[in-house]
Amino acid sequence: MAILSNTENFWGSFGSVFSTVDIKQYVVSLVIPVLAPIFLIFLWLVLASRIDNQVILPGVWEVGTLLFHPTQDMIGMGSLASNVLVSLVRVVMGYSIAGAIAVPLGVVMGYYGLAFRFFNGFLSLFRPIPPLAWVPLVMAWFGIASLATLTGVETGKSFIYLNNIKFSMLFIIFIGAFYPILTATIHGVRNVSVTLIDSARVLGASENQIFRKILIPAAMPSIITGMRIGLGIAWMCLVSAEMLPGSLSGIGYMITHAFTLASTDIVIAGMISIGVVGGLMDMVFRHIELKKFSWRKQAE
Repeated sequence: MAILSNTENFWGSFGSVFSTVDIKQYVVSLVIPVLAPIFLIFLWLVLASRIDNQVILPGVWEVGTLLFHPTQDMIGMGSLASNVLVSLVRVVMGYSIAGAIAVPLGVVMGYYGLAFRFFNGFLSLFRPIPPLAWVPLVMAWFGIASLATLTGVETGKSFIYLNNIKFSMLFIIFIGAFYPILTATIHGVRNVSVTLIDSARVLGASENQIFRKILIPAAMPSIITGMRIGLGIAWMCLVSAEMLPGSLSGIGYMITHAFTLASTDIVIAGMISIGVVGGLMDMVFRHIELKKFSWRKQAE
């Protein structure tokens, strides 16, 4: 009985130590990611108090007030929330068009050598051109045409919403997101094991089945990575897209307009909003990557 009691005490102590270690690791994993932002805020507080100039560096509280009142009107440009929403719609539309074209094209280019040779040289000519360099040409092509122009809506609230979606802006965001997604998709398809494809063929799989059940699932982790990178670049292109003529809303327009009025607090609040929304969208992709494609890490 004494031996049994000692054994139970041992395992009880071991379990207690183990749970303590687990709790410590959990706490550390929660604390470490917030250390850098806390340090940045602290540095910001110190620098703002030393500089003491609202135009060069506004205080944390001024910017925080804007962020915690997102529905408040800002210098006649609408609220922070409404401008973020307009920008989000633009990014999602431009990015979705880029993904809808780049993924199928990348799969075809990655799988068929002839298609790769046909498209690669042509597309490589445009790859080094930065999205901003397209602006003059885009303005010549699209001007201030928008979804309102396309649908023929000229009045009412629908016109206001549709007129915010300019084709020129969608094109700039599309160009920014297109190449990272295309390149990652080609890379993912080309790295699929030939043995897998040959085995499927030997077992009688059709081309359609090879695409649906082997090629695309195996390349999907790389495609998701490309989509994450493309999304980040789409947000970077947003500000330049919203500086185009005809833009009267959006977070990029709000930032540039606030800069001309020396409202640096609004500039910083807009930048933080872009970072937060972009980070949240990136978290969605990381969650999908973790839940659906964790087998890739196990295979590696």
